Amino acid sequence: MYDISFFDNLEPLLLSLVDALMKRKIFSAFLWIVCIGAANKSYAQDIHFSQFYETTILRNPALCGVFSGDYKVAANYRTQWNSISKPFVTGQFSFEARIPVSMESEDFFSVGLLGLYDKAGSIDMKTTAIYPAINFSKKLGSGHNSYLTGGFTAGYATRSFDPSKMTVDNQYINGHFDPNAAANEYGANPKFSYFDLGAGINYSNSSGENEEVTYFFGVSGYHFTKPHTTFYNNALINLSVKWNVNAGLNYRISETYGLLVQGNYTHQGAYNETMIGALGVWKKGGENELHQPDFILYGGAFLRVNDAIIPIVKLDYKRYSFGISYDVNISRLKVASNLRGGMELTVVKTGLFKDPKWERSRTSCPHYVW
Repeated sequence: MYDISFFDNLEPLLLSLVDALMKRKIFSAFLWIVCIGAANKSYAQDIHFSQFYETTILRNPALCGVFSGDYKVAANYRTQWNSISKPFVTGQFSFEARIPVSMESEDFFSVGLLGLYDKAGSIDMKTTAIYPAINFSKKLGSGHNSYLTGGFTAGYATRSFDPSKMTVDNQYINGHFDPNAAANEYGANPKFSYFDLGAGINYSNSSGENEEVTYFFGVSGYHFTKPHTTFYNNALINLSVKWNVNAGLNYRISETYGLLVQGNYTHQGAYNETMIGALGVWKKGGENELHQPDFILYGGAFLRVNDAIIPIVKLDYKRYSFGISYDVNISRLKVASNLRGGMELTVVKTGLFKDPKWERSRTSCPHYVW
């Protein structure tokens, strides 16, 4: 359910558990997840993606609807830790659309919907969730594309595991595993659900004679309800509030070359994550109806500090975008992972509505890609 690299302060425990599992000793995936959760409630962390800039609702609801076009459909797929255990698989699907306030106004609303799925470990620990989002973007002044945006999201999530796939120490008798032996694990509920709430703000602007530079800065928070997240009804474990700081800059060096820089800082309980990186941009071909090139190639890398180096290649062709990345693990877990982390694939489709009332908001929207 969670990326193992989140538990930086518990890595010695994780490494010993991984070693035990690889040697087919008595610890089950269920037990070490429960032990880690019981050690400190603040260690429970969120699902995340390496191509975080494509998952706006998970990053900051105020970034929903910030793209070129009227609507956007995106899908992400991530698989990780294949070299250590049964792969952790994560996926998300999202839809976003911008709605102009009126033909005369450059302000607009954005709405979005995100669904995600996560499956981890030998006991099929699953998370499914749905997050609708809404925000409002206010144009500031009559010059450059300067906007202040406020957004909200409210979600519903379910987590579960398969008790029939558990193996515990009580089932090992005289060094041999007996599947018919009683597990003697009481009080565990294999499924629970919770409501969630998040909000964020974002400021964006552009500069230069031809708006060669576009940048944004935002702050968001999630889990304001501090939902109860444990499979044991009598355990007091709640999901900590998560704070995100988001920033990005797009520099159009020439008609052919550009630079895209993105950064994201997350603080949740005892956990902090910093991601930063850049993609070089090369474009070729004519322009589409939004005055953007039909073919754009991106290449570069991101760093998840103390965890992974992430090479990324991305291709835009007309209104479609395809991205691939791979986490090269550099944390202390690399002893077990052999530097192998996870691969991630992203597909994005943007489009236009035929109704002319959308034209004003689409042309005044700040662009963070090209």
